[in-house]
Amino acid sequence: MIESLAAICTGPETPLELAQVLVAPPRSGEVLIEIVSSGLCHTDLTALEGINASTVYPLIPGHEGVGRVVEVGTDVSSLRPGDHVIPLYGPECGTCAMCQSNRTNLCWSIKKTRDMGVMPDGTARFSRNGAVVHHFMGTSTLSRYTVVPEIALAKIRKDAPLDKICLFGCGVTTGVGAAMTHVKHGDKVAVFGLGGIGINIVQGARICGAQQIIGVDINPDKIDLGRYYGMTDFIDASDPSADAVTAIRDLTLGGVDVAFECSGILSVMRQAFESAVPGWGQAVLLGVEPAGSEMQFAPVGVRYGKSIHGSYFGGVKGRSGLAPLIDLFMEGEIELDAQITHRMPLQDVNRGFDLMRKGQSLRSIIDFE
Repeated sequence: MIESLAAICTGPETPLELAQVLVAPPRSGEVLIEIVSSGLCHTDLTALEGINASTVYPLIPGHEGVGRVVEVGTDVSSLRPGDHVIPLYGPECGTCAMCQSNRTNLCWSIKKTRDMGVMPDGTARFSRNGAVVHHFMGTSTLSRYTVVPEIALAKIRKDAPLDKICLFGCGVTTGVGAAMTHVKHGDKVAVFGLGGIGINIVQGARICGAQQIIGVDINPDKIDLGRYYGMTDFIDASDPSADAVTAIRDLTLGGVDVAFECSGILSVMRQAFESAVPGWGQAVLLGVEPAGSEMQFAPVGVRYGKSIHGSYFGGVKGRSGLAPLIDLFMEGEIELDAQITHRMPLQDVNRGFDLMRKGQSLRSIIDFE
């Protein structure tokens, strides 16, 4: 057992508590990680607010981290102490039907136990005062030390700066990856929601050679950052008289090739679908909707060739696909600095989430070193 400073969520709508937890050694197929930095993501906020269906309290949030391997359990073959790794909320076992299909980056080999807040053997590695503290998304990167299954760790190059590349644990990979999966050179693209994921979709669409990238957001303060990353047009959705779908159709003379939705709001999902061009237009949904939500849309759009796609982690297979994205960053193709708006120690984590709630941050990074 080792002690670890962690942020603990004891229940919905309660501030995170900072406390020392005990972390048990890794068991078979598991790895003990020392986290160096962790980004704060809106999906963490869904756990804090009680709208994430796959949460069991108390829990340690965080899923956008990076760190070093401290210890490996038995039967671990691909990692050793000292390796740099990014924990993955979506594993890649390589042997299940999903991994073998080559049709998806989804791997549900440990999804059942992950959503129960425990390790694949059904037990937790965190405890406090003798009571279990649950894992979150299989990662719990807001603890200095965490235990993660080997199949949910991406080994990365050691010369990449750990104080930045934590963002590849979610926002950057989800956004850039989704663009690289769906955008073709010369496409017209719309991005609904210019948060951490949306901005990276803009960046990814630019890398893919999109000719027009339209950003839609309720906060006009995001215009400059959007243009920095490649946005060509902006629609201010805070204007009650604004009709984003009509505006996009007017700007593109009919609709976009790909519309990305990053808000989790059902009405915005429908706007994304309606703004796609008939014949081949795609609506790609990335936002996390409230549990039990259902979406309505006009079937005629599908008959006329439009399609709706989901995107999980940008379509990227974590263990095999993350390292090439890190290479693009190291080569200067992917930019991170402009989206890192705040840095703080773990002691200020509640302030970090307050900044997120108020829309005053794009990405805050918790530094453990």
